[in-house]
Amino acid sequence: MTYDEFNAFCGALPATTHVVQWGGAHVWKVGGKVFAIGGWADDRPAFTFKVSPLSYEILAEQPGLRPAPYLASRGMKWIQDYAEPGLGDDDLKLYLTESHRIVSLGLTKKRQRELGLNQA
Repeated sequence: MTYDEFNAFCGALPATTHVVQWGGAHVWKVGGKVFAIGGWADDRPAFTFKVSPLSYEILAEQPGLRPAPYLASRGMKWIQDYAEPGLGDDDLKLYLTESHRIVSLGLTKKRQRELGLNQA
């Protein structure tokens, strides 16, 4: 996945905003909270996203994936896809979508309603 494809995908998720910060990284937020970051790799695109505790344990051991620098060292369950083979585009999209959902569920119920998220 390229950064352009990453940005297009994240931009199509509900109630997202995009900023470029932290040394030129593409930072995607939902309700003002980060759910995905594109950047911070030297030789290929790198993508960082929040995961469940179980997914963290599984993905942290996969080739091309690692606990996200800075975030994981502070006890947060974030994974970075930074090298080959990493995730295929379809799997990456699934994890980005799940990261969006996990982060949006952390917003207040009022904020979720305002953004039209997680409504039954």
